[in-house]
Amino acid sequence: MEFKQSLAQRIIIAFALMSALVAGAFAMGIVATVHLVEEKLISAGLGGDLQRLLLMDSVEDWRHRPEPDQLFYFSGGRGDFQLPKDLRHLDAGFHEVFRDALSYHAMVEIVDGRRYVLLQDQSDFEERERVLFAVVLVGFVLSLALAVFLGWVLARKVMAPVVRLARQVRHRDQLLGLAPPLAPDYAADEVGELAVAFDATLGRLRQALTRERLFTSDVSHELRTPLMVLASSCELLLENPAIDSRGRKQVERIARACEEMRELVQTFLMLARAQHDDTTMSPQVSLAEVAEGLLGIWRDPIERKGIELFYQPGNPLDTRYNATFLHAVMGNLLRNALHYTEQGFIRLTLEPTGFVVEDSGVGIPEDKREAMFEPFVRGNEKRGDGLGLGLSLVQRICESQGWVVSLSTMEPSGCRFHVELSHVKS
Repeated sequence: MEFKQSLAQRIIIAFALMSALVAGAFAMGIVATVHLVEEKLISAGLGGDLQRLLLMDSVEDWRHRPEPDQLFYFSGGRGDFQLPKDLRHLDAGFHEVFRDALSYHAMVEIVDGRRYVLLQDQSDFEERERVLFAVVLVGFVLSLALAVFLGWVLARKVMAPVVRLARQVRHRDQLLGLAPPLAPDYAADEVGELAVAFDATLGRLRQALTRERLFTSDVSHELRTPLMVLASSCELLLENPAIDSRGRKQVERIARACEEMRELVQTFLMLARAQHDDTTMSPQVSLAEVAEGLLGIWRDPIERKGIELFYQPGNPLDTRYNATFLHAVMGNLLRNALHYTEQGFIRLTLEPTGFVVEDSGVGIPEDKREAMFEPFVRGNEKRGDGLGLGLSLVQRICESQGWVVSLSTMEPSGCRFHVELSHVKS
């Protein structure tokens, strides 16, 4: 069973249920015991009174009379002592008799075939029972309220170190290398063990982050040199007049691929180092500038595939965005559209605070839309050698910048990616 209440609420509920169970059992036991004892006492008292009435000199002359709240009847009695019909079926022993609106306790004796019945009004007894039930009910409610209060106090005491540990764990400074360990602040109990486990896990996390920073810095530094060599070589080859048009196009493709790889390395480096707010690492550009630059790169491969490319410049605001990230997001969406579209169109539409990339490709099933932004997830139409990282990179960049990317289907087929840049971080 899954509990949606907090741990403190569960402690209070446990105290209340335990109190209700114990107090309820005690209340029922008290009521049953008192009722049984009082019934035994009443039956014994009535039996004694009946025996007293039976001590007589003769049937005709009584020396003893019943008490004012008692009624006495017997078989063959005269006048008020005549046994009523509604009492003639009673067996010997103690009974409870209801007559009209009143109730009586009855004791019956049979002597030599003659039936003697003594009735006693139980109004006083019922009044005592009502008082007893009221006292027991009030005690039950008070014990339940006391249990809830004690549970609340205990929950606060018990949960105080857990809440403090949770606040410390959520604090960003715990990821810093100079952050002090948490375990010395707690006793050697379950919470202390949790703090020790967190310190150990946090230590391994710090080491992993350090290794990642070193790795990304080394990779970035090592890849920039060969990429620069490739870019310089492409420039020299393009200046050579001996290269024919076909070779020139191939060199231009290599140069574009080198530029894309350089930007991709820069994108991953910025994401890994969490330096997306550092404007010195990437220039700031407008939405239209990035769109026009990418159209110059993708128009030729799109049209060579026989797909129509539509561009609607719209009226975007003159807001400046991180060039590396915006270029990576829009470029990956255009690449994804080309990858999964065999015929039809690809449309890029600019909006005041965002853009839309639409295509008439194979589309994405509804049950896989959310998963498409996860790493290594590809559409049903698996093409080429892609690893399914493009949309995951788009999602990571949008989350880091405060942008919003959404996916919807086109009719009769295709995808529509909408990127809202209005939430850009300042």
